[in-house]
Amino acid sequence: MNTLEAILTRRSTRKFKALPVELEKLQTIVDAGRYAPTGGNCQSNHFFVISNPEVLKKLVELVQSAFAAMELREDLYKSLQNSIRLSQKGTYVFNYNAPALIVVASQKEYGNNMADVACAVENMMIAANELDLGSCYINQLKWLNEDSALLKYLQSLGLKESERVYASVALGYADTESGFPNRNQSPRVGNEVTFV
Repeated sequence: MNTLEAILTRRSTRKFKALPVELEKLQTIVDAGRYAPTGGNCQSNHFFVISNPEVLKKLVELVQSAFAAMELREDLYKSLQNSIRLSQKGTYVFNYNAPALIVVASQKEYGNNMADVACAVENMMIAANELDLGSCYINQLKWLNEDSALLKYLQSLGLKESERVYASVALGYADTESGFPNRNQSPRVGNEVTFV
C-alpha cells in the first residue's frame, strides 16, 4: 500500500475485536505521530499509548460520568448531544471498546496545540491503515479536558499540569468479516475546492 492509497482508503472504525494490538505495531503508529509536523518544529506533543484494560475501563467510566452530568441542549454539537444522551442512559463507551487508545496532549498555553495534535493523529490513523488496523479519531477527552476528575486521573498517568488533551485515536483490529478495516472509497460531497 502506498501513501496515497493509505490516505484514500482510511475510514473510521467503530467496532473492534477484543484482540490486543501488538507492541511493535503500537510503536510504529506512535512513531508516525511523533514525526508529524509541529509549529516551529517545537515537538511539544505528549503521547500516552494506553492498552491496559483497567486504565481503559477507568477512562470510560470517567468520561461517561462527566457527560451524564451535563445538560442536554438542542444548541450543542450533535455528537456531543449523543455523548450526553448515551451517558445519561449508562451505555456510553467513548472509545468503542478499542483495545488501544493513543491520547495526545500538548501545552495548554501553546497556540498550535490543536493543529499539532491533529497532524499527529492523522499520521497515526494512516499508519494504522497501512498496518491493517482500524482507527477512529476521538474528541471526547478534548471536550472534557478541564473536567477535574478526568484531569486528576490523567495526571496520575503522567499528564503534566501545563498540558491538556487535544485528541485521541482508538486503535484495534476491526470487527469485520474480513478482519480488515473498511477501505471502501466514498465520494466526497463536501470539502469544496477552488483552484485560483
